[in-house]
Amino acid sequence: SVSKTSPNLAFVPACLPPDPMEVEELQRFVSNSKRLFVMTGAGISTESGIPDYRSEGVGLYARTDRRPIQHAEFIRSARARQRYWARNFVGWPQFSSHQPNTAHLVLRDWEKLGKLYWLVTQNVDALHTKAGSQRMTELHGCTHRVFCLACGDQILRSELQEQFEALNPTWKAEALDVAPDGDVFLTDEQVHNFQVPACRKCGGILKPDVTFFGDTVSREKVNFVHQRLAESDSMLVAGSSMQVYSGYRFALAAREKKLPIAILNIGPTRLDHFASLKLNSRCGELLPLIV
Repeated sequence: SVSKTSPNLAFVPACLPPDPMEVEELQRFVSNSKRLFVMTGAGISTESGIPDYRSEGVGLYARTDRRPIQHAEFIRSARARQRYWARNFVGWPQFSSHQPNTAHLVLRDWEKLGKLYWLVTQNVDALHTKAGSQRMTELHGCTHRVFCLACGDQILRSELQEQFEALNPTWKAEALDVAPDGDVFLTDEQVHNFQVPACRKCGGILKPDVTFFGDTVSREKVNFVHQRLAESDSMLVAGSSMQVYSGYRFALAAREKKLPIAILNIGPTRLDHFASLKLNSRCGELLPLIV
């Protein structure tokens, strides 16, 4: 039984309630599956109050001209890292407090029932982990972990927050807006005096354990996910337009294997032309209707 959570719809595009015929179709799809492979995207977390990038009217790209940091910029520029971490420091208390919504809890329950074989999320918000999912791969990593680029040492993001506070006892800044990865928007003047700690073990550069835009997912992780897909008998995409190739490649592999593919997403996706089923509803509204 899934506990009901009140959805936060500020960043959810408008859509019609689920059509009973479509609910039946998805029910049939899930019932026919014995080893369901699920891939989730930002659209499953919007009901937890986390904006996505691409949704029409409410996504970050629609509301602002801001763009997420690029991997190469973070690696080569100390100033870019200072700006990134200052903004992340301000946004972290709010971002880390977001809780799973009904859709996350449904997928956790499907796993417990043996229906969901493997879950791959493109999100970095840890909401599936908070919900209790275990048979899962975080394709793009997770903002709740930080590692050193030089020695590989890992720490929790919450520990780094304490280091930021110790280094910047009098520094204050008001957030202008919040982004999907926990970032907020600050002016260059606001971040000018922000101090960024180095790795406590070797003095190296600290980076969130996430795949930034322009970086690639490790070959080991990609191969692992391909293996889980090969062991599955169907694929459900929930809350993703699949515009990013790192996720889209698995849909292409599913098509090659002739696996049935269902999509639950508000708005068009890259898979629409070859999916068995496309549903234009909120994840948190439709998934709980499936038994």
